[in-house]
Amino acid sequence: MNALDIENISKKFGDFYAVKNLSFNIHQGTIYGLLGPNGAGKTTTIRMVMNIIIPDEGNIRVLDRKMDEEMKERIGYLPEDRGFYPKMKVGQILLFLAELKGMKKNVARERIDSWLKRFDLDEWKLKKVEELSRGMQQKLQFIATVIHQPDLIILDEPFAGLDPINTKLLKDIMLEMKQEGRTVIFSTHRMEQIEMICDNICLINKAEKVLEGNLSRIKKDYGKNTVVLDYEGETNFIRSLPEIDKIDDYGKFMEIRLKEGTDSQVLLQKLVGKITINKYEVREPTLNAIFIEKVGDKDEKNLISH
Repeated sequence: MNALDIENISKKFGDFYAVKNLSFNIHQGTIYGLLGPNGAGKTTTIRMVMNIIIPDEGNIRVLDRKMDEEMKERIGYLPEDRGFYPKMKVGQILLFLAELKGMKKNVARERIDSWLKRFDLDEWKLKKVEELSRGMQQKLQFIATVIHQPDLIILDEPFAGLDPINTKLLKDIMLEMKQEGRTVIFSTHRMEQIEMICDNICLINKAEKVLEGNLSRIKKDYGKNTVVLDYEGETNFIRSLPEIDKIDDYGKFMEIRLKEGTDSQVLLQKLVGKITINKYEVREPTLNAIFIEKVGDKDEKNLISH
């Protein structure tokens, strides 16, 4: 059984397509990345899955049935636009939301204490929500999303406001949920987050699907034709070398796509002595590089994957 089946859904606002003829399936017990630049249609898609807005065309099935109020108890949803009652205390708001999901108070209290401790928020339990930093509130939102142990977890930009330590913690928790057989869907415009933990992806640009499928297979299809170069020095000469097909240069870090049939060692020999090479690695292209190529838009270079 699939956790989610989306078949040819579209949504227009006036003459503008927010989502156009989008289809994909998500298997249970996987982590699925829904990604693309801001305004691509990710959030609109999630809102249609949650039945917040209705598609103009197409069908959606969640856990092998149509979405209804009863089904929502099996889903944890972290929306892009966060919001808590700022005057309520941390423990109170979590208990209130847990009870809305049908949890008994004694069970909810145990889980709340466990989650607060894991996110290093236990000392803030009696503080008001408004006293928490943005990152703390983000962690609180995540706890509220998963407190009832949902079968399907949908996270819209879950890493927003988190520092590297808490970003890693959240990724570890998502992997644990996968091992437990639960399904995680998360949307982001940050490619490196997708690349680390996702089994399958769907790339959306300008309301339409650009690329979809198994992430490892997608990268293998492109072959090991990319050199990752960490360097110091002047590199303008590299662009004129005959081995080069394309360069994405981010300053001290460069992704070089080689022309077909090029020996990467030949390129290395031409770089030695002209720049300081801190790292020279031949590998499959990053997801960021693939996305830039697929959408054909140089403005997407703000989606940097290190």
